[in-house]
Formats: sequence, structure tokens, C-alpha cells
Amino acid sequence: MSAATRAAVVAEALEWLGTPYRHQASLKGVGCDCLGYVRGVWRAVIGPEPEAPPPYTPDWAEAGGEDALFAAACRHLCRLAADEALPGDVLLFRWRPGVPAKHLGILVEPGRFLHAQEHAAVAPAPLAGWWHGRLAAAFRFPDPA
Repeated sequence: MSAATRAAVVAEALEWLGTPYRHQASLKGVGCDCLGYVRGVWRAVIGPEPEAPPPYTPDWAEAGGEDALFAAACRHLCRLAADEALPGDVLLFRWRPGVPAKHLGILVEPGRFLHAQEHAAVAPAPLAGWWHGRLAAAFRFPDPA
């Protein structure tokens, strides 16, 4: 990803701060979940979304057992080692080892990411302790076409 794209991703990600949590939503300032947050940043910086997500329930990962979020990230983002993540990269989390990944965030500075926090809003969190222990993978947005 170019430096200009990286800067644009971070700037757009920060504009979503305080957007209320709304399951399956993806509108800055109105509502989003973690997937909707990443989708909204994609639309603003990269362009049209490559695919629309199917409807999903809050317990989709537990109910289906498929690692659908990880698979979608692999289809549309560039995978990298978690320790290579830079500001502007997407972080993927698993609540426990061996279960499907279920949460996304965007690294906005070393050691700090933003995510759509359930029952709250898009907010910052330190990439340390609890969160660092659940980091499953990191991905980079492609450059806009």
C-alpha cells in the first residue's frame, strides 16, 4: 500500500470515531459494527466494495463454525505477518484459539487501533494485553484502482 493510501486509510478511520455500534450497519456517524467499519473505510478510500456480505446474526461465528471473516479478508486484502502491521492495516481477532475470527479493527498508530465496540461506538483500544493475545492476523488494504 502506498504511503498516500495508508495516510488516507488512517484519516478516514479516525473520522469514524464515536459512530454508534449498530449490527450490520456501515454508515459513518450513523452506525456500524466492526465489519461495517472496515467496509466503510474501504468505500471511502479504495472504492466500491468487492462483495456484499450476506446477512449475519451476532452469533454467526459460533453458529456456523466457518472462518468466514478470515476467508473474506484473504480474498480482498493482502495478508501479512501480524508483527508487520503498520498504521492503516486491518487487524483480525479471535476470541479464543481454535474458534473462527470474529472481530476487526484498524491500526491507527503503533500500539493503538480503532474498532466498533459492541454496545458502544467506534473507539480506540491499545494493541496490548488482552487484545494483543487475541490478534489472529493482519491485512493491508490494496491501493485504489
